[in-house]
Amino acid sequence: MRFHVLGIGPVGSLISYYLRSALPSPNSITIIHRTRRQAREHGSRIRVERDGVVTSTDGFKREGFDTRAKKIWDRTRGEEIVRKGERDSDPIESLFVATRAHHVRPAIQRLLPRLSRTSTITLLHNGMGVYEQLVREVFRNPEHRPHFILAANSHGSWFKSLRTAVHARVGEILFSVVADPGGRQFEAALSDESVPRPQRSLRLDDISDPPNDPSFSRYRSLRNTVAVLCSLGDTLHTSWMPMAQIQITLRRRLVVHSVINPVTAILGCRNGDVFTTTAARRLMYRICQEAADVFAEQIKSDAKAWLGTLAGPNTNIPVGRIPYALTKDSLIEECLRVAEYTKGNISPMLMDIRRGRLTEVDFHNGYLLNLGTTYKVPMPATATLLNMVKMRSTIPLEQIF
Repeated sequence: MRFHVLGIGPVGSLISYYLRSALPSPNSITIIHRTRRQAREHGSRIRVERDGVVTSTDGFKREGFDTRAKKIWDRTRGEEIVRKGERDSDPIESLFVATRAHHVRPAIQRLLPRLSRTSTITLLHNGMGVYEQLVREVFRNPEHRPHFILAANSHGSWFKSLRTAVHARVGEILFSVVADPGGRQFEAALSDESVPRPQRSLRLDDISDPPNDPSFSRYRSLRNTVAVLCSLGDTLHTSWMPMAQIQITLRRRLVVHSVINPVTAILGCRNGDVFTTTAARRLMYRICQEAADVFAEQIKSDAKAWLGTLAGPNTNIPVGRIPYALTKDSLIEECLRVAEYTKGNISPMLMDIRRGRLTEVDFHNGYLLNLGTTYKVPMPATATLLNMVKMRSTIPLEQIF
């Protein structure tokens, strides 16, 4: 099977390295760079340093987005014809996307001719709203839409050199498969009454059971991608989770990034300095309260809509309770925990500001604000941080002195 990795930053390097280490050689791994020049500079080998030990692996294919079809002179026809190279036409079966959130849609659009309804796309970016954007703007027709896997990555990594990524903090990758537009129940095992509830777990055969599935070709890449991700449990601590659980995890990470990243970007400080003052903690309390309020409204609205399809509009059925993990107190605890755990880190948003690059704030605070608009929840603190980051991105303060 053919695997592609889009985005060869520290996270993409880790994914590529561990994929190559786990997969038998007949399975190809192609890394997609912005340009052919970058592809040549990186070479075919990736090195990873973990606990001071450097190991490496090779055997990667590389290509650049600027690969163009070539015009050649056909002597037989007496005219120029366009000959497409392998990189222009090679179908993508499984694509791991490790770019920044705001780069995902433009990159996917450039790869559209190589993607199909049998492809699988694994999203590894920070923030939320990218999948919804892709469905709304790129893959509008569910019948032609690739399979999607949503993932939450907490591994810490950075580049020591062009070809060496440091696996600085061992975390985990939690992932879930987006529901099938065709109605196939990927999480059917969780409702299997023949198995005691504590022993139930997700099964590959619910994606597709090869010997008995006439539609195996439609789900082959999804099954294989999930199987490969599960095989990385010992190295990247991967876990296949139900969508309901991954949504909670993604929301908690969203709030953490909507507090720590903007504040460090504005103040120019490390993560550990962000809550050292009473004023900073008050701001955190406000963001967490606004996020908890909008999550509660979203969950209540979704529950009412679902119950309405079952019982009709005139039946009074209590709406389910809000998970503790999405309450204000729990979100505050998580912000404090992550700030302490990563206290020496410089946040990605601060690095973007310093390098004059576009930040991911629209997929952090911006996503929360969109929820607030949808569910009519005022979010003044969240909006203030969003606007201050955008101002900080536009005004080159470092050039004043």
